[in-house]
Amino acid sequence: MGGHGHSSTPPPPGPHSPTPTYNQSHEAMSAARLPLSHRDTCAHLLIPLNFCRRQTFYMPSQCGHERHIYEECEYNAYLQRVNMKSELQKK
Repeated sequence: MGGHGHSSTPPPPGPHSPTPTYNQSHEAMSAARLPLSHRDTCAHLLIPLNFCRRQTFYMPSQCGHERHIYEECEYNAYLQRVNMKSELQKK
C-alpha cells in the first residue's frame, strides 16, 4: 500500500521523471514566463504543472499528479545538494 518511497537508485530519466536535470531549455522557460526564482533543475516539470493549473483555473483537486512529480523532483534536488555539501565538508 505504499508509494514509491525514496530509494538510492533514481528512476529512469524521461519527460516526466522526478530526476533533476541541469540541461534546461532557457527558451522554453522564457516562453512559459517562469519567474527567475523558479528556473532551477526542476523547471522542466513546473512548465506542464503551471499549464495544467491555468487550464483548470487553479482547482486544488486537479493537477495532483503533476504537482507530486514536481515536488518529488524538488526534494531529490535538495537531497543532491545535501550530499554535495557533506562531501565538501569531508574534504
